[in-house]
Amino acid sequence: MYQIDAFATKVFEGNPAAVIPLEAWLSDDLMQCIAQENNLSETAFFVQDGSSYHLRWFTPTQEVEMCGHATLASAFVLFECLGYAHENITFLTQSGALKVWREGEHFSMDFPVQPLEPCDMVNEIEAAFGMRPKAIFAAMDYIVVFEDEVQVQRADPDLMRLKELPLRGVCITAASEAYDFVTRFFAPKYGIDEDSVTGSAFTQLVSYWVDVLGNNTLVAKQISPRGGEVMCTVRGDRVTLRGSAVKYLVGTVEVG
Repeated sequence: MYQIDAFATKVFEGNPAAVIPLEAWLSDDLMQCIAQENNLSETAFFVQDGSSYHLRWFTPTQEVEMCGHATLASAFVLFECLGYAHENITFLTQSGALKVWREGEHFSMDFPVQPLEPCDMVNEIEAAFGMRPKAIFAAMDYIVVFEDEVQVQRADPDLMRLKELPLRGVCITAASEAYDFVTRFFAPKYGIDEDSVTGSAFTQLVSYWVDVLGNNTLVAKQISPRGGEVMCTVRGDRVTLRGSAVKYLVGTVEVG
Protein backbone atom coordinates (compact mmCIF):
# COMPACT_ATOMS: atom_id res chain seq x y z
CA MET A 1 0.00 0.00 0.00
CA TYR A 2 1.18 3.49 -0.88
CA GLN A 3 0.05 6.63 0.90
CA ILE A 4 0.36 9.65 -1.37
CA ASP A 5 -0.24 13.33 -0.59
CA ALA A 6 -2.11 14.55 -3.67
CA PHE A 7 -2.32 18.18 -4.79
CA ALA A 8 0.77 18.72 -2.67
CA THR A 9 4.35 19.86 -3.22
CA LYS A 10 5.61 18.40 0.07
CA VAL A 11 4.43 15.93 2.66
CA PHE A 12 1.79 16.99 5.19
CA GLU A 13 -0.08 19.16 2.71
CA GLY A 14 -2.69 18.41 0.07
CA ASN A 15 -4.98 15.40 0.48
CA PRO A 16 -3.64 11.99 1.54
CA ALA A 17 -4.92 8.92 -0.30
CA ALA A 18 -4.07 5.27 0.07
CA VAL A 19 -3.39 3.36 -3.16
CA ILE A 20 -3.43 -0.43 -3.33
CA PRO A 21 -2.44 -2.12 -6.63
CA LEU A 22 -4.10 -5.54 -7.03
CA GLU A 23 -3.61 -8.51 -9.33
CA ALA A 24 -7.32 -9.34 -8.97
CA TRP A 25 -10.22 -7.75 -7.13
CA LEU A 26 -10.75 -8.41 -3.46
CA SER A 27 -14.29 -8.69 -2.19
CA ASP A 28 -16.18 -5.41 -1.83
CA ASP A 29 -16.53 -6.02 1.91
CA LEU A 30 -12.79 -6.50 2.34
CA MET A 31 -11.93 -3.38 0.33
CA GLN A 32 -14.41 -1.40 2.43
CA CYS A 33 -12.85 -2.77 5.63
CA ILE A 34 -9.38 -1.73 4.44
CA ALA A 35 -10.66 1.76 3.63
CA GLN A 36 -12.29 2.00 7.04
CA GLU A 37 -9.06 0.85 8.71
CA ASN A 38 -7.02 3.42 6.76
CA ASN A 39 -9.49 6.14 7.80
CA LEU A 40 -8.39 8.45 4.99
CA SER A 41 -10.91 10.28 2.84
CA GLU A 42 -10.19 7.79 0.03
CA THR A 43 -8.52 4.44 -0.52
CA ALA A 44 -8.05 3.57 -4.20
CA PHE A 45 -7.72 0.06 -5.62
CA PHE A 46 -6.76 -0.71 -9.21
CA VAL A 47 -6.41 -3.83 -11.37
CA GLN A 48 -4.69 -3.86 -14.76
CA ASP A 49 -6.83 -4.76 -17.78
CA GLY A 50 -4.67 -4.88 -20.90
CA SER A 51 -3.30 -1.39 -21.44
CA SER A 52 -5.80 0.19 -19.02
CA TYR A 53 -6.54 -0.03 -15.30
CA HIS A 54 -9.86 -0.50 -13.58
CA LEU A 55 -9.95 1.94 -10.65
CA ARG A 56 -12.31 2.08 -7.66
CA TRP A 57 -12.44 4.47 -4.71
CA PHE A 58 -13.70 3.91 -1.15
CA THR A 59 -14.24 6.38 1.69
CA PRO A 60 -14.24 5.00 5.24
CA THR A 61 -17.97 4.29 4.86
CA GLN A 62 -18.77 3.55 1.19
CA GLU A 63 -17.64 3.38 -2.42
CA VAL A 64 -17.91 6.59 -4.49
CA GLU A 65 -18.48 7.25 -8.19
CA MET A 66 -15.75 9.87 -8.66
CA CYS A 67 -12.60 10.96 -6.87
CA GLY A 68 -9.92 13.31 -8.14
CA HIS A 69 -7.17 13.23 -5.55
CA ALA A 70 -7.05 9.41 -5.31
CA THR A 71 -6.90 9.23 -9.12
CA LEU A 72 -3.93 11.59 -9.03
CA ALA A 73 -2.37 9.46 -6.28
CA SER A 74 -2.93 6.27 -8.30
CA ALA A 75 -1.25 7.79 -11.37
CA PHE A 76 1.66 8.92 -9.20
CA VAL A 77 2.12 5.35 -7.93
CA LEU A 78 2.13 3.94 -11.48
CA PHE A 79 4.46 6.57 -12.94
CA GLU A 80 6.81 7.10 -10.00
CA CYS A 81 6.77 3.82 -8.06
CA LEU A 82 5.84 1.01 -10.47
CA GLY A 83 7.76 2.11 -13.57
CA TYR A 84 4.82 2.82 -15.89
CA ALA A 85 6.51 3.85 -19.14
CA HIS A 86 3.73 5.07 -21.46
CA GLU A 87 2.76 8.71 -21.98
CA ASN A 88 -0.66 8.48 -20.36
CA ILE A 89 -2.75 6.17 -18.22
CA THR A 90 -6.38 5.29 -18.85
CA PHE A 91 -8.38 4.47 -15.74
CA LEU A 92 -11.73 2.73 -16.26
CA THR A 93 -14.13 3.94 -13.56
CA GLN A 94 -17.78 4.44 -12.68
CA SER A 95 -17.35 7.94 -14.16
CA GLY A 96 -16.10 6.59 -17.48
CA ALA A 97 -12.57 6.52 -18.88
CA LEU A 98 -10.28 9.01 -17.11
CA LYS A 99 -6.88 9.78 -18.63
CA VAL A 100 -3.87 11.03 -16.68
CA TRP A 101 -0.53 12.19 -18.04
CA ARG A 102 2.60 13.87 -16.74
CA GLU A 103 3.47 17.51 -17.49
CA GLY A 104 6.79 18.35 -15.87
CA GLU A 105 6.30 18.18 -12.11
CA HIS A 106 2.53 18.08 -12.44
CA PHE A 107 0.01 15.42 -13.36
CA SER A 108 -2.95 16.31 -15.58
CA MET A 109 -6.27 14.48 -15.31
CA ASP A 110 -9.07 14.55 -17.87
CA PHE A 111 -12.49 14.49 -16.16
CA PRO A 112 -16.07 15.15 -17.27
CA VAL A 113 -17.51 18.56 -16.36
CA GLN A 114 -20.64 18.26 -14.25
CA PRO A 115 -23.36 20.78 -15.19
CA LEU A 116 -25.10 22.59 -12.34
CA GLU A 117 -28.78 23.09 -11.67
CA PRO A 118 -30.12 25.95 -9.50
CA CYS A 119 -31.16 24.59 -6.13
CA ASP A 120 -33.68 25.97 -3.63
CA MET A 121 -31.96 24.93 -0.38
CA VAL A 122 -31.32 28.40 1.04
CA ASN A 123 -33.00 27.78 4.39
CA GLU A 124 -31.24 24.45 4.96
CA ILE A 125 -27.81 25.83 4.02
CA GLU A 126 -28.29 28.98 6.07
CA ALA A 127 -29.29 26.87 9.08
CA ALA A 128 -26.18 24.69 8.68
CA PHE A 129 -23.68 27.52 8.14
CA GLY A 130 -25.28 30.43 9.99
CA MET A 131 -24.76 32.55 6.87
CA ARG A 132 -27.04 33.24 3.94
CA PRO A 133 -25.49 32.06 0.64
CA LYS A 134 -25.35 34.10 -2.53
CA ALA A 135 -26.40 31.12 -4.68
CA ILE A 136 -26.84 27.36 -4.45
CA PHE A 137 -26.51 24.76 -7.21
CA ALA A 138 -26.73 20.99 -7.31
CA ALA A 139 -24.84 18.28 -9.18
CA MET A 140 -23.08 15.40 -7.41
CA ASP A 141 -22.79 17.81 -4.46
CA TYR A 142 -24.29 21.11 -3.41
CA ILE A 143 -22.22 24.03 -4.70
CA VAL A 144 -22.78 26.94 -2.31
CA VAL A 145 -21.52 30.38 -3.33
CA PHE A 146 -20.80 32.95 -0.61
CA GLU A 147 -20.18 36.67 -1.02
CA ASP A 148 -16.50 36.69 -0.06
CA GLU A 149 -13.47 34.59 0.80
CA VAL A 150 -13.63 35.46 4.52
CA GLN A 151 -16.98 33.71 4.83
CA VAL A 152 -15.50 30.57 3.30
CA GLN A 153 -12.46 30.75 5.61
CA ARG A 154 -14.55 31.20 8.75
CA ALA A 155 -17.28 28.70 7.96
CA ASP A 156 -17.95 26.28 10.81
CA PRO A 157 -20.95 24.24 9.69
CA ASP A 158 -23.29 22.11 11.76
CA LEU A 159 -22.17 18.72 10.47
CA MET A 160 -25.29 16.95 11.71
CA ARG A 161 -27.42 19.24 9.54
CA LEU A 162 -25.15 18.56 6.55
CA LYS A 163 -25.55 14.81 7.12
CA GLU A 164 -29.29 15.16 6.62
CA LEU A 165 -28.96 16.63 3.11
CA PRO A 166 -29.60 14.20 0.21
CA LEU A 167 -26.46 14.73 -1.90
CA ARG A 168 -22.91 13.48 -1.30
CA GLY A 169 -21.48 16.67 0.20
CA VAL A 170 -21.47 20.45 0.36
CA CYS A 171 -18.82 22.50 -1.44
CA ILE A 172 -18.62 26.18 -0.48
CA THR A 173 -16.83 28.72 -2.64
CA ALA A 174 -16.15 32.42 -3.21
CA ALA A 175 -14.00 34.66 -5.38
CA SER A 176 -10.47 35.33 -4.13
CA GLU A 177 -7.83 38.03 -4.49
CA ALA A 178 -4.93 35.57 -4.70
CA TYR A 179 -6.74 32.93 -6.82
CA ASP A 180 -9.64 32.83 -9.22
CA PHE A 181 -11.67 31.22 -6.44
CA VAL A 182 -11.33 29.37 -3.15
CA THR A 183 -13.33 26.46 -1.82
CA ARG A 184 -13.90 24.05 1.07
CA PHE A 185 -15.70 20.70 1.06
CA PHE A 186 -17.73 18.83 3.69
CA ALA A 187 -19.10 15.27 3.35
CA PRO A 188 -19.89 13.98 6.87
CA LYS A 189 -22.42 11.40 5.61
CA TYR A 190 -19.50 9.74 3.78
CA GLY A 191 -17.28 9.77 6.88
CA ILE A 192 -15.42 12.95 5.78
CA ASP A 193 -16.17 15.91 8.04
CA GLU A 194 -13.95 18.18 5.92
CA ASP A 195 -11.92 17.01 2.94
CA SER A 196 -8.49 18.50 2.32
CA VAL A 197 -8.51 18.84 -1.49
CA THR A 198 -11.49 17.45 -3.41
CA GLY A 199 -10.64 16.95 -7.07
CA SER A 200 -14.14 15.79 -8.03
CA ALA A 201 -15.64 19.00 -6.60
CA PHE A 202 -13.71 21.03 -9.18
CA THR A 203 -15.53 19.21 -11.99
CA GLN A 204 -18.62 21.01 -10.65
CA LEU A 205 -17.06 24.29 -9.51
CA VAL A 206 -15.71 25.08 -12.98
CA SER A 207 -19.26 25.07 -14.36
CA TYR A 208 -20.00 28.12 -12.21
CA TRP A 209 -16.70 29.99 -12.28
CA VAL A 210 -16.05 29.73 -16.04
CA ASP A 211 -19.35 31.51 -16.65
CA VAL A 212 -18.79 34.11 -13.92
CA LEU A 213 -15.16 34.91 -14.76
CA GLY A 214 -15.32 34.36 -18.52
CA ASN A 215 -12.09 32.40 -18.50
CA ASN A 216 -11.56 28.72 -19.38
CA THR A 217 -8.32 28.48 -17.38
CA LEU A 218 -8.65 28.86 -13.62
CA VAL A 219 -6.31 28.55 -10.65
CA ALA A 220 -8.02 27.74 -7.37
CA LYS A 221 -7.17 26.75 -3.83
CA GLN A 222 -9.01 24.56 -1.39
CA ILE A 223 -8.42 26.39 1.89
CA SER A 224 -8.80 23.49 4.29
CA PRO A 225 -6.27 23.26 7.15
CA ARG A 226 -3.89 21.27 4.87
CA GLY A 227 -4.95 22.97 1.65
CA GLY A 228 -3.86 22.54 -1.93
CA GLU A 229 -3.86 24.26 -5.31
CA VAL A 230 -5.71 22.97 -8.36
CA MET A 231 -5.27 24.29 -11.91
CA CYS A 232 -8.32 23.82 -14.15
CA THR A 233 -8.70 24.09 -17.92
CA VAL A 234 -12.18 23.62 -19.39
CA ARG A 235 -12.60 22.30 -22.94
CA GLY A 236 -16.29 21.87 -23.74
CA ASP A 237 -17.68 19.13 -21.53
CA ARG A 238 -14.26 18.06 -20.18
CA VAL A 239 -11.94 19.66 -17.65
CA THR A 240 -8.22 19.08 -17.12
CA LEU A 241 -7.26 19.19 -13.45
CA ARG A 242 -3.55 19.66 -12.73
CA GLY A 243 -1.65 19.10 -9.50
CA SER A 244 1.47 17.57 -8.03
CA ALA A 245 1.90 14.77 -5.51
CA VAL A 246 4.48 13.32 -3.12
CA LYS A 247 5.01 9.91 -1.56
CA TYR A 248 4.58 9.69 2.20
CA LEU A 249 4.48 5.97 2.99
CA VAL A 250 4.94 2.49 1.53
CA GLY A 251 3.70 -0.48 3.51
CA THR A 252 2.12 -3.94 3.44
CA VAL A 253 -1.50 -4.66 4.28
CA GLU A 254 -1.95 -7.91 6.20
CA VAL A 255 -5.52 -9.23 6.23
CA GLY A 256 -4.92 -12.95 6.62
